[in-house]
Amino acid sequence: MCTGFLKVMMFIFNGAIFLCGIAGLAVGIWVVVDSDSLLGLFDFVENAPTEIFQVVVIGYVLIGVGALLLIVGFLGCCGAVKESRCMLLTFFSIVLIIFLVEVAGAILLFAFTDVVDEMFEELEGDVKDAIQRKYGEDNDMTTLWNTTMEEFKCCGYKNYTDFDGSPFNVLTRGYPSPCCSTPGIPCNESGAHMANVDGCFTKLVKFLEDNSFIIAGVALGIAAIEIAAMVVSMVLYCNAGRKSR
Repeated sequence: MCTGFLKVMMFIFNGAIFLCGIAGLAVGIWVVVDSDSLLGLFDFVENAPTEIFQVVVIGYVLIGVGALLLIVGFLGCCGAVKESRCMLLTFFSIVLIIFLVEVAGAILLFAFTDVVDEMFEELEGDVKDAIQRKYGEDNDMTTLWNTTMEEFKCCGYKNYTDFDGSPFNVLTRGYPSPCCSTPGIPCNESGAHMANVDGCFTKLVKFLEDNSFIIAGVALGIAAIEIAAMVVSMVLYCNAGRKSR
């Protein structure tokens, strides 16, 4: 009776682990795709610190862990049905490794978000310099900035004044269209000032902070299920060992 109940619990936990794997994959892909488009802006900054790109690493870790959880969910169910000590021990070992990776990833994420504001503030001068030298003249950079500003509804690094003195500003006497709230109307200084569109720095910091809470929430949920699944798998492992004697 007790073994049957534990098997049911293993099915429930492994079903939850399978769903968590899907969630981890989805969040990881989202982080990688969205952060790539924003962080690509720093490719044109000479002194951009490598720590900025840690958020992408975290995204790839989530993708890897999510894919592994899908496999583990299937393995745990098979181990419970067959009462295979080998499969149950393998399940326990893999889940334990995943749990430790998640703990390390959470520490990395929170350590990164603690310094993110300070780091991006320090980059402000370098990014503005790159914009004022290249925007409107370097096609790759101009296209990347335009795509990012349109997608995230932002303007410049901090605001529209970042474009002052850029080749685009000198040539058109205006600012990129995302810096103004009214599409189709020339974006001049007064229009950009009135629109007061947030800078991409503000959007990026908010993106990272929001993602950190989402990732932390997913990780905590997965961790709780993993701990419960490890306990149940060890009980089944011990019961299977007694039956084999």
